[in-house]
Formats: sequence, C-alpha cells, structure tokens
Amino acid sequence: MNKTALFAVRHQDNCPECGAELVIRSGKHGPFAGCSRYPECHYIRPLGARNEGHLIKILEGIPCPECGADKALRQGRYGMFIACSRYPECSHSETIDQPDDTGITCPECQQGHLIQRRSRYGKYFHACSRYPECQFVVNARPVAGECPFCHFPLLAEKKTANGLRLICASKLCGKPVPDKTEEK
Repeated sequence: MNKTALFAVRHQDNCPECGAELVIRSGKHGPFAGCSRYPECHYIRPLGARNEGHLIKILEGIPCPECGADKALRQGRYGMFIACSRYPECSHSETIDQPDDTGITCPECQQGHLIQRRSRYGKYFHACSRYPECQFVVNARPVAGECPFCHFPLLAEKKTANGLRLICASKLCGKPVPDKTEEK
C-alpha cells in the first residue's frame, strides 16, 4: 500500500538507510523528507522549524543574565515567554504568566498551596504547588470550607442553571452544599 502525499518534491539528499533519493512530502504533522522507495524503506526525517518559539519582538537594553545578549519576546507552544535572543543556543527563558496562588492549603498533603495553572488546551485548573510529590487537582475554582456530608476540607464553585453553587471538591463525594435558604 503506497502512502499518498499532498506534494512530492525531489530533495538533494539520499536516504541514509538504502541510498535512494529522498522526496519532500506533507503529512498531518507538517512537511517531512521520506525515502522514494517507500514502503520497502521506511526512513523519514521531519523538516521545518522545531518548536522553539516564534520571535515576536527583541527587547533591546534588557540583557540576558547568562550570555549578555538582548532578551526577546517569543510565542511558543504554551503561550508567550521571554527568552534570550540567541535561544535555543542560550537556554535562558522566563515565563510571563506566573501561576496565581489562591492561599488555600492543599487538602491532600496539607503542605502545599493550590495554585492556578493552565493546561495545554487553554483550560484553567488548580493544583498543589508541591507537584509532582502531591498530584491533587481540582478543575473548578476552589473555595475554603468543609463539606457537611463527608467533611472534606475543600469546596469548589460550579456554574449551574441556577447560578454558582458550592460543591464538595472530593471526587468521591461531589455533593452540592445546601444553601442557607434551603436549610430553613
């Protein structure tokens, strides 16, 4: 079965495995150089830029603490970051968005604090600051309090059709906390 490609352009290199000519093809992860003798030879090599962060702006006058070159604002896989203008040769980089500390003690380890983090898909969640030692995670916004049913020491805000509700943050319980008006 022959693999189809969006385009096949001759490349100057030869396959290091069989010596046949390489062709440039396009796949779902971008362009790659593949052996023209496919499927007998399975050699492929990715083409294009590695994900090192696209340069947005050089920050002139702000030197890199490691090499002294100017710093630069870059857009990477997980958002904006500041790095040396010589990145990736100089490995200095800084995050722009520092995680928000909620000040709520982690209910699992009782040592760390819950901080807001962002997943690679752009969703926010709250996790223990002692990760990877403690892997407690809650997807909703945490609220200090105790569950009246299981006595778990953390509640979470959940959006419902009736507005914001507090629920138990324990995955084993997850029951909604009764409002003051419901108790009467």
